[in-house]
Amino acid sequence: MSHAPSATGGDRASLDPQTRDPDARWLVTVMNTAFLALLAGSLLRYLLKHPQSPRLPWVVGLSITLAALQLAGHWLGGRRADRPRLAGQWQGRLQLVLLGSVVACWVVIVLLAPSFAWCAVPLIYTGLRSLPIRAAVALVAVLCALVMIAEGRLADSVDPHLFLLPPTVAVLATTVFIYMRRQADRLAATERREGTLAERQRLSMEIHDTLAQSLSSQQMLLQAAERTWDSDPVAARGHVRTAESIAERSLAEARRFVHDLAPADLAEGGGLDEALRTLAARESTGSLQVRFHRDGTPVPLPDRVQSALLRIAQGALANVREHAGATTAALTLSHLDDQVVLDIADDGRGFEPSDTRADTRADTRAGARAGDRGHGLPAMRARVQQLGGTLTVESAPGEGTVLSAAMPLERA
Repeated sequence: MSHAPSATGGDRASLDPQTRDPDARWLVTVMNTAFLALLAGSLLRYLLKHPQSPRLPWVVGLSITLAALQLAGHWLGGRRADRPRLAGQWQGRLQLVLLGSVVACWVVIVLLAPSFAWCAVPLIYTGLRSLPIRAAVALVAVLCALVMIAEGRLADSVDPHLFLLPPTVAVLATTVFIYMRRQADRLAATERREGTLAERQRLSMEIHDTLAQSLSSQQMLLQAAERTWDSDPVAARGHVRTAESIAERSLAEARRFVHDLAPADLAEGGGLDEALRTLAARESTGSLQVRFHRDGTPVPLPDRVQSALLRIAQGALANVREHAGATTAALTLSHLDDQVVLDIADDGRGFEPSDTRADTRADTRAGARAGDRGHGLPAMRARVQQLGGTLTVESAPGEGTVLSAAMPLERA
């Protein structure tokens, strides 16, 4: 069943495999086909072996239901991969509901007809892809136990393989999948770091070749003007005018740098709402679902306000993903009469804001070592205060965290 976590970009360590690996969609199709083939084979076997069984209508009905649910999950996963901006939290929840329905139907049909047991193999893959690791391992254990029970009912005598083969296959599949997921996450993190370093190098070269050279030229021209100011005023004024022209071009270059350094999501022209919606979709994975919601009537916001709020959302979600242990998070942008408010809420571990290290602990979103990300929350607060706004953090151990950034519209 194609329960693909939503993702829309290359800056996440835990992207949906369908979007960061084109071969993953092919693998999903193979797994879905395998499930349907095993389902059809099991149903055919039951029809041949038990044509007069009173359970036959139930078995046929559940088989059709399983096939329909599997195809629905595959269709929904394809929509999320092809149109990632539509991948909101409701789709993630719907996919989990579909997965739960498939597992429930499979359990019932296995209890009625043990020959359907090996349909669990594709379900193991689906569970590992769709759920957090702990939940996926628990699901695999339950599926494995049911396969062993079903095979035991079919066997004429006690066979040690019935108690060794299913758990061995399940352990191997789970271990390989977890290893590959972690390797992919490490590779993505390495690529992000390399991309950041390359961008820094590019910017440093551009600054050196434009702004630094311009400033050096201005300095020499002004020094020359100072030396000739009394002896040759006309030449001195010419030097000053040339320096002024270079300064004008340098100012234009500086403005271009500032524009280029604006968040890419905003540079696409969709506005803050679309940028936050894209961010929520990109940050959503099988273990963390992020949704975006807007309240009130949107009004045009200054570029600095949009950029600051988007950067705050990015930083907060990065901390949620890395440290909070949350399964859901929500971005809420509220347009009020005199201010715009961005709330980032998660259901993670939470922390005690009254602690004397509240700033650092809030920044790490309850779980990182002190100092790991010690400048994140102060940087967010500085962004907000520069625009006359306020940043507040509400949390409690075990109750998640809510970070709120409020920007006054008039001051902005």
